[in-house]
Amino acid sequence: MFKKNFIILSIIVSISGMTQGMLLPLIAIIFEHDNVSTFVNGLHASSIYIGVFLASLFLEGLLRKFGYKNLIIIGGAIIFLSLGLFPILENMTIWFILRLLVGVGDNMLHFSTQSWLTESTPRHKLGRIISIYGLSFSAGFMVGPLLSKLYDIHEALPFVVSSLLTLCACSLILLLKNQYPEAQTSTISLKNTTANFGKVMKTSWVAFLFPMMYGVLEASLNSNFPVFAMKNGVNVNLIILIIPAYSLGAILFQLPLGIVSDKVNRNLLLTAVTLIGAFIFTLCQLFISNGYVLLILFFIAGIFIGSLYSLGVTLMTEITPKVLLPAGNLMCGLIFSIGSITGPIIGGMTIQLSHNTQFFSFIAVILVLISAATFYDYKKRYSVTK
Repeated sequence: MFKKNFIILSIIVSISGMTQGMLLPLIAIIFEHDNVSTFVNGLHASSIYIGVFLASLFLEGLLRKFGYKNLIIIGGAIIFLSLGLFPILENMTIWFILRLLVGVGDNMLHFSTQSWLTESTPRHKLGRIISIYGLSFSAGFMVGPLLSKLYDIHEALPFVVSSLLTLCACSLILLLKNQYPEAQTSTISLKNTTANFGKVMKTSWVAFLFPMMYGVLEASLNSNFPVFAMKNGVNVNLIILIIPAYSLGAILFQLPLGIVSDKVNRNLLLTAVTLIGAFIFTLCQLFISNGYVLLILFFIAGIFIGSLYSLGVTLMTEITPKVLLPAGNLMCGLIFSIGSITGPIIGGMTIQLSHNTQFFSFIAVILVLISAATFYDYKKRYSVTK
């Protein structure tokens, strides 16, 4: 039963990743061709994550009331309908709203599938299972930018194909029996959800740095980078290959890193990979106009930091009391959305204020700060254990 659940949930999250991977660079390139400013382009890209953020405030209560299966069905329906409306309603304001709705639906899918897995996975397999789950999302996210090439055939094609794939994937959930998270004694309300957020932040704050950083990377690399690269003379056809190179690196090494995380201290592993990531993006800043070097560096970056979300979820599950896991999983989505909202805005401002000369530097600085915070948490936990 667990294997069947796992396969279906992984398929659903891979299609969700594909949708995000397609929307971000496609609309960024469309807006760049329409001479939309870099800042506005980045601000518009954040709309999908505003939807993720808003949904996070209510999802724990909805999950406990309706169960995993029903929430996935609702989320899939929202995404299917929103994607279908993009080619019909071609307006910047309406597209902002549609992207926001896609964010709401995506969060329903991610929160439900992720909570279902963390609740049911045996602890000794946690790193491996969550890594494969993250790999499924990364695989879809890698295919997404390639799907945007369908726009050259017909403007509506990438939206229609993505919409139909979402419908097919989410229909698989009908094969599963609905389940509910572990019950808690307090009543379901926004107030109690907020209280649970406070409890889980107290025990597991360090784990949420990684979904946040993953959000910054996902949103800024897929929305700011295409604009930055075009302004520095990199060919659009090469840009569409550079972005998936990051996801490919993540896919190939997601499972090995997950297995390693089951055997070594996760804090130390995360300290190391974020520091390496900072170094790689510093190198990217030195080669901003060389698309082929960026292709290689993006692949290497994906190897080390393309798994930050799944590694963060694994760490959160390890250090969070089980009754607080729904709140912990919801917090991962909430923090991810905050990173995803601020990433394109800061990235767009960095590009604009530096007159198109700086972008990767702001990513490198954040990675160094997270690496230092993670090592601090490790030392603190080690001293308490000792």
